[in-house]
Amino acid sequence: MELSQLETFLTVVAERSFSRAAIRLHRTQPAVSQVIRKLEEEIGEPLFERASRDGTLTTAGEVLRDYAERLLRLRNEAASALEEVRALERGRLTLAANEYTCLYLLPVLDEFRRLCPQISIMVQRSLASRIPDEVLRRTAEIGIVSFQPDEDQLAAIAVYADDLVFVVPPKHVLAREEQVQIRDLGAENFVAHNVASPRRKLVEESFAKHRTPLNIGVELPSLEAIKRFVATGNGVALVPALSVQTEIVRGELVSVAVPELDCSRQLWLVYRKQGTLSYAALAFLRVVRTLAEDRGTPFLYVEKKHGDEKKPDASKQSQR
Repeated sequence: MELSQLETFLTVVAERSFSRAAIRLHRTQPAVSQVIRKLEEEIGEPLFERASRDGTLTTAGEVLRDYAERLLRLRNEAASALEEVRALERGRLTLAANEYTCLYLLPVLDEFRRLCPQISIMVQRSLASRIPDEVLRRTAEIGIVSFQPDEDQLAAIAVYADDLVFVVPPKHVLAREEQVQIRDLGAENFVAHNVASPRRKLVEESFAKHRTPLNIGVELPSLEAIKRFVATGNGVALVPALSVQTEIVRGELVSVAVPELDCSRQLWLVYRKQGTLSYAALAFLRVVRTLAEDRGTPFLYVEKKHGDEKKPDASKQSQR
């Protein structure tokens, strides 16, 4: 049973005549009769009273009319819904990020919501190491990670350039300095994340290279906790610049340059290469590109080309 057959059937019912239905459908009467005959054969019941000339329905025909109207109404509703999706008047976008990379999303989502207010957005918090797999398993359409993933099935776009910054509380003696050397930090009490990361390893190697101890006195489970703890005067920290922009502007934390520490990195947007992105996801990518064009560095939009060399593993962010 096809929808086109049901359309012909309902037209005959509405016109109460095979000949008038044929005119309305721009078909010949024999063609209309053939469609109804085939439909009756598939159902196994006559649909019209043969003795009647006004298209009177049989009991089976009455039952089919109700279902045919509902099916065609559903088809029209589906077509309308799909048009709304294309017009970004409805839809859902699922993103995966961790505590850190979610901060990059905030200005992007602000612009996206302004342009596409009808799109529902869900940002699920995930471990960085699991985000590529979540995208591949389709539990998220787009992921934001702080390392270039190894999976060949993923497309990757560099979207933000970030640095590691040294922050101290406003009353700290180093808060008055524009920059310090690593050797000046040997006596400082550092507050760090309690999950080891390749970036932390880079920092440790830099301190070892300058024969300076890295004293980590307190380890906390989140960047937010680290920032608050340092702001209250409990030690110093090395954190992503993106994570302390607000606190530095407010004067709650002070950033002091450490020239010997070069721990810059890029944030990457990833999605399935072979997948078909939703209209909402395509609109999101346009916002990401436009934001990079309008604001410039640190916002980026650099697509990873096939065959690009991987950065050293040490450039990967922690797995939190």
